[in-house]
Amino acid sequence: METQNSKQIPRAHVAMVPTPGMGHLIPLAQLAKRLVRQHNFLVSIFIPTIDDGTGSFMQPQRQVLESLPTSISTIFLPPVSLDDLPDNVPIETRIILTLVRSLSSLRDALKVLTESTRLVALVVDCFGSAAFDVANEVGVPAYIFFTTTAMVLSFLFHLPELDVKFSCEYRDMPELVQLPGCVPVHGRDFIDPVQQRKNEAYRFLLSFRKQYRLAAGIMVNSFMELETGPFKALMEGESSFKPPPVYPVGPLIQTGSNNETNNDRSLECLKWLDEQPSESVLFVCFGSGGTLSQEQLNELALGLEMREEGKLLRKKMRALKDAAANALSPDGSSTKSLAQVAQRWKNPEIETK
Repeated sequence: METQNSKQIPRAHVAMVPTPGMGHLIPLAQLAKRLVRQHNFLVSIFIPTIDDGTGSFMQPQRQVLESLPTSISTIFLPPVSLDDLPDNVPIETRIILTLVRSLSSLRDALKVLTESTRLVALVVDCFGSAAFDVANEVGVPAYIFFTTTAMVLSFLFHLPELDVKFSCEYRDMPELVQLPGCVPVHGRDFIDPVQQRKNEAYRFLLSFRKQYRLAAGIMVNSFMELETGPFKALMEGESSFKPPPVYPVGPLIQTGSNNETNNDRSLECLKWLDEQPSESVLFVCFGSGGTLSQEQLNELALGLEMREEGKLLRKKMRALKDAAANALSPDGSSTKSLAQVAQRWKNPEIETK
């Protein structure tokens, strides 16, 4: 039975700050729903905004926020101007500067929240570490919800070392780069913001290691079974480098769409996936952009086709076509051809007559 004193303790409250972009808002909104439904937290989401003269860019964000439970409150911070930035400035710079220029408003809002609630944490996304000073001022621990992979997190922690070790552009490096616990990668496959080292976006990413180390913890939207090597390396640390506590909390996915048609299609996809043989499906993620050109799609399909799995599939399909042609020939036997189909599907090396 609850005591009278325990009833008087207010619910723990978490503040969240997504940087601009639906790919940042939606993951934090999903995390907020989990904190509310599974852990009985209250959540306030503070959204930095840009003064574009119309406010139309906020409409998709409002649709996401309006679908959240009542235990999650949302506050749009006063818009900031980015008119002084050149047109070709990288999107990462725009994202980070939007938050930086919103820190004064965020500071005032968090001070009000600390006076009226039991504020226990501030959670930001991967571009939000500039808000750590504000969290320190109001006396709450700051956490990062890192919505990409543990390998990318490891890359950001080791980027300053790579910056010292290599003087050329990363895409021009001749050798593979080996990060602790990760598969070796070519420099040309590094994330886009680091491919031009003179850009301001690159300097921002270089600063992330120092800022991230001030976090009380980093939640990663991935899981140990998917990235055992990177997670073990991050959690165990190295003699010269120790990150803050890293927590695999994924997979956390978007749920609760208001579009029933989309929900039905999503369930059909999951049902189809469950019915496939073990290790027979390759997962390909296109990132938050979500689109590829036709040329890129063709290149991806060709690459998959040329793998051993693709060669085996092509061999099976040829066998099926041959069996079908035999069944349709004047002296063909559908029964015999169907038997051949079954045998060749199980083992394309079998020669049937």
